[in-house]
Amino acid sequence: MSAVSPSLVFDHVRLVWPDGTVALDDVSGALGRGRTGLVGRNGAGKSTLLRLAARRIAPTSGTVSASGDVALLPQRLAADPRRPVSALLGVERALTAVRAIESGDVAPHHFDAVGEDWDVEARAQTLLAEAGLASDALDRTIGELSGGETMLAALVGLRAGAADITLLDEPTNDLDRDARARVYELVRSWPGTLVVVSHDVALLEVMDATAELYGRTLSVVGGPYSAWREHRDAEQEAAVRAERDAERSLRRERRQRIESSDKLAARSRVAHKAQVEKRVPKIIAGGRANAAQVSAGRLSAEMRGKEDAARAALSEASARVRDDDVVRIDLPDPQNAAGRRILTLGDDEREWIVTGRERVALVGRNGVGKTTLLRRLVLGDTEHSASVRATASVNRIGYLPQRLDGLDDTASVLDAVAAAAPSVPVAQLRDRLARFLVRGHAVTRPVGTLSGGERFRVALARVLLADPPPQLLVLDEPTNNLDLDTVEQLVTAVRAYRGAVLVVSHDDAFLERLDLDLRVELADGGLRKVP
Repeated sequence: MSAVSPSLVFDHVRLVWPDGTVALDDVSGALGRGRTGLVGRNGAGKSTLLRLAARRIAPTSGTVSASGDVALLPQRLAADPRRPVSALLGVERALTAVRAIESGDVAPHHFDAVGEDWDVEARAQTLLAEAGLASDALDRTIGELSGGETMLAALVGLRAGAADITLLDEPTNDLDRDARARVYELVRSWPGTLVVVSHDVALLEVMDATAELYGRTLSVVGGPYSAWREHRDAEQEAAVRAERDAERSLRRERRQRIESSDKLAARSRVAHKAQVEKRVPKIIAGGRANAAQVSAGRLSAEMRGKEDAARAALSEASARVRDDDVVRIDLPDPQNAAGRRILTLGDDEREWIVTGRERVALVGRNGVGKTTLLRRLVLGDTEHSASVRATASVNRIGYLPQRLDGLDDTASVLDAVAAAAPSVPVAQLRDRLARFLVRGHAVTRPVGTLSGGERFRVALARVLLADPPPQLLVLDEPTNNLDLDTVEQLVTAVRAYRGAVLVVSHDDAFLERLDLDLRVELADGGLRKVP
């Protein structure tokens, strides 16, 4: 990282949303050239920081400076599903013009659009290959792509655009193993400055440096995520030791002050007794008393000063020790009988029956139809005309969609969750939301103002706090947008859940920790059991 000529500089940046919520408070820091991973807890403001850098929004106060043009891939890629894939690749205008000219339309504006880019179609095919898409995808619409395919096409388009500074917000969300490997390769050779917000540890390991947004500070450590973790852990160990030393020092100074006070009080009593008993002349006794008072005052002030200094040192040391809140997920019991039939997965050749409390993973490459299958299940489609089917034997299904598109952006957080639990008192809902780190005035914020991680927590709370509780949890890429601590809590909750779980995920590490009863792969229009 270059401290001399940083690519992005944030100087006392403050951002307050229209409802008064403080998104960023006096944040300062700088990011240099090369590849930088930006980490931080959910809701810390990472996505907001990227939007500020890309000038999608303006700070309430402070300044954001960039050393060149900035391109942003947002976390929620709001692409018009009717637009062609060429729009994601950044070649739509030139490609349309070339094809118009080839069809005989020689209007001057077509030539202006093409410029020198007459080989745009060949270049677009190369980009499709980099994204792992078939050549015929160029004439398809964005709506015909899966979420992972859309992300890859947008990524290769941005890379080809070669902006001075590129900002990527959770670029590996929704991607399968092969697609993630493609992203890692793209990132390794990315031109210019690249800043990546991600919770994908493998991607963060490709970075040249790691920045953390924590409170008001944007701090940078040279090296990938593992180097940052090592630095942070060492820093915290030192902070904890310093706090313990400061606590011992404070106790020592307090004890010494008390002991000194007791000794001075004892001396004062002896002097007073001598004066009363007239063992020394009155003038001498008075002089000794005055001298003792002065000495006692001086010593008492000195001891209080040392104790105050020790207390201030403890306060300073404690401030360096992190006390991060984590999500506490405690799922209700849906009262599923162990042998009750909950779900049937099948194709034309085989069938699997999921009962009471079993955990099943549905895996497969991007675009094979996993999300489509989940939607058929949730919508109650029992038609078996499709070669692959999923049929629920219960009607209480909690569904967490991949794109979190079931939330009303204009509704408050409390209203969004209350809609799924209308019989639960508001005070009780507030208490439960607090376990998802949604507290105080945050429950009245519109859903549309939330970060990706905050939005996910609300969507998750809406599913998990439903009343009555779901008998079957259907989770589509549940680790998207979650920080690593929250993933840990989700794993613990799902493993303890007394209902059935069907989860789609490309996160192998997450799936391995769920104690799965069954893993089924969807491929080539059929299902097969995998280890």
